[in-house]
Amino acid sequence: MSGSFAALNSATTALWAQRRALDVAGQNIANVNTDGYSRQRADMQAIGGSAVPAFYSTGDGVGGGVSVAQVTRIRDVFLEGRGHTEHANYARLSTEAGALEQVETAFREPGEYGIQSLLADVWDGWEAVTNGPDTDATRAQVLQQMEALVGGLHFASASLDAQWNQTRENLTVLVDDVNAAAASVADLNQAIQRGNQTSLPVNALVDQRDLLVMQLADQVGATVRQGKDGMVDVIVGGVTLVGGTSATKLAVDGSLDMAGAGASAVRVVTAVGGHTVRPDGTAAGQLTAMNGIFPSYQSDLDALAADFAAAVNDVHTTGAYDKNGDPGVAVFESAGGGPITASSIRLAFDDPALLAASGLAGGANTDSSKADEIAQLRNKAGGPDATYRKLVVQLGVEASVANRGVQIQQVITTQVDASRESIAGVNLDEEMTNMLSYQHAYSAAGRLVSTIDEMLDVLINRTGRVGL
Repeated sequence: MSGSFAALNSATTALWAQRRALDVAGQNIANVNTDGYSRQRADMQAIGGSAVPAFYSTGDGVGGGVSVAQVTRIRDVFLEGRGHTEHANYARLSTEAGALEQVETAFREPGEYGIQSLLADVWDGWEAVTNGPDTDATRAQVLQQMEALVGGLHFASASLDAQWNQTRENLTVLVDDVNAAAASVADLNQAIQRGNQTSLPVNALVDQRDLLVMQLADQVGATVRQGKDGMVDVIVGGVTLVGGTSATKLAVDGSLDMAGAGASAVRVVTAVGGHTVRPDGTAAGQLTAMNGIFPSYQSDLDALAADFAAAVNDVHTTGAYDKNGDPGVAVFESAGGGPITASSIRLAFDDPALLAASGLAGGANTDSSKADEIAQLRNKAGGPDATYRKLVVQLGVEASVANRGVQIQQVITTQVDASRESIAGVNLDEEMTNMLSYQHAYSAAGRLVSTIDEMLDVLINRTGRVGL
């Protein structure tokens, strides 16, 4: 049987345990808006009797009191892993959709200054020449309209090139951030390991580490593998980015410009050894944009410029004569002397008299058959207009599909985050309820101390005094 004084120990442990639980509830409330904070719970257990056999010292195991065995950090490992995956998917899809939106901006469609509108102006200009082949004003106007189209092609090509360069710079900055975050995770792993080995609290350190891991999931699609002593390994594309207390650095390799992306694709590699890493998340979207989206549309734009120039040049140099009666020459050429592309196309002359609108030799300036033939290229099956319309439709469909994928993934990610938050997040109503429970338990323990004090007072001061 426990003695009367032993009951004071039970009350004392109760006071201490309930106060500790109140401290934990207060910590949760204080960090309700702290990013990455996981709510904590004070786990209590009864203090029983000694489990070691003794001959002369025995107890019934009652009256030992209560203790806070540990302060548990509330997390669901499965939902955390699901969160890493869904965040990586959302970041990748958002980046790819953003790249397609940038392509739409480069083409400026639909709009007054889009390539489709500029093409229509060129064909209208040639129709004006058809109606007045001997008028210098109409000839000068169509030259200006073709120059505007050339400028539009240059702008679109330069925009795609600039977006490619910016995306590569962004990837380089992202990889630097990943390296810094990985080093921090490795340092936190070491601190958590030491804390667990010495029974020190590490919940705040684990919160910091999980926040960094979620950042890595967004950036490169990181996943985690649980290790010993509370440490985790961080895996990216089959490569161990963080293994215990050591981190692997990443780097960006491959072409420095879009022209060379086909021969030397941009990729993420390990800084030591140069092993290819296949990330997910934002990095994967950026790689897709640089190695697929931007070069593909740049190639289509170059093909459009080449086909347009070839179609006009073919009519202009085949049985066509300028205002002076001389055979027509090529209207478009490459600025660099190589194949015509969207960035190299230019007008071969700026003299309106050199426009070959006539199909009759000998200076018959009133004939406009060749000008009409060029104007009718707008209706040619497989001509520049048809090719460009197909390109714009393809871009619109891809952008629409990408945006729809982002919206769907956003819903999934939001649902997973809500599930994670329902477990790890702080609920003020729940914490207030817990505080009231701990407060009443603390008051009851205090009342127990008062009761035992009265009992001891009777036992010590009044026992044996009869008749008083």
